[in-house]
Amino acid sequence: MSSIVYFDADADLELLRDKTIAILGYGAQGRAHALNLRDGGFRVVVGQRPGSRRHDAAVTDGFAPISLAEATRQSDIVNLLLPDELHGSLFQSEIGPNLSTGKIIMTCHGYSLHYGHVVPPDGVAAILVAPKGAGHRVRSAFVEGTGVPFLIALGKNSDSHSKAIGLAYAKALGGTRVGVYETTVAAETETDLFGEQAVLCGGVSHLVKAAFETLVAAGYQEELAYFECVHELKLVVDLIYQGGLAYMHDHISNTAEFGDYTRGPRIVDENVRTRLREILDEIRSNKFAGEMQAEFVAGQPILNAHRAAERESHIEQVGRRLRRQMNLS
Repeated sequence: MSSIVYFDADADLELLRDKTIAILGYGAQGRAHALNLRDGGFRVVVGQRPGSRRHDAAVTDGFAPISLAEATRQSDIVNLLLPDELHGSLFQSEIGPNLSTGKIIMTCHGYSLHYGHVVPPDGVAAILVAPKGAGHRVRSAFVEGTGVPFLIALGKNSDSHSKAIGLAYAKALGGTRVGVYETTVAAETETDLFGEQAVLCGGVSHLVKAAFETLVAAGYQEELAYFECVHELKLVVDLIYQGGLAYMHDHISNTAEFGDYTRGPRIVDENVRTRLREILDEIRSNKFAGEMQAEFVAGQPILNAHRAAERESHIEQVGRRLRRQMNLS
């Protein structure tokens, strides 16, 4: 099933010219959105609490941050770019009460819309405009004259007008230069979470740690283990990013390619595929979202314990030393 794709000719920036846009949160995405919009000549207000590092960063960039509530009141379009786990409580206390008829609430990930943490009142449209790239890349690509791909999806109360606003917003950030793909809030949320857990974060990090530990336990030098299982991963990922799997295979040795085809299926076997389906089922059934919400309510004990352990793990200690020696950090 293919997506409908929109490009520059499909979006009208004039729809934003008389609008005030609130960027709530000045993290990586918030900063990129605010700067790109300002560079395009659009009215931007930043909502960020005083005393935080990100508040100071916004001031350094030339903005005058105000409260989330005031930013919401002043704006026609409100983009909620704070951490997912904060959306529900902040929407109830500061954002929702200040949304009046005709405003648009926007997010760059469907998590809160899909799981019911953000439910706009009647007369307020919700729309998802999601860059498929980290905030720093959204900014750097825009400055370079290009962009990153975007997804767009309609939420509660949305119609053709709010969709047009969403496309204009994506264009203002550079998205229509490379393509804005239409989807649903549910599909964006579930595929995003699955990709993070199965490949981009959970899958990759645990595979490289297991491979590193296997070589070190077998008596090989830890530096060699790190180079082979972590450092060179970037080379392969860059090739895949540039041209796909076939392109990557064309640019590695015959030995490496043969090993891929004959040993890879033993790593990702039917047991792994079964667990992948289980993880997807947990996402689609809201089990993961429930666990994540309970983790936040409890003060993030699991996250904090793993973060501390990760910083002191063998692979991280070797990596820090090698990156210093190679002047990479």
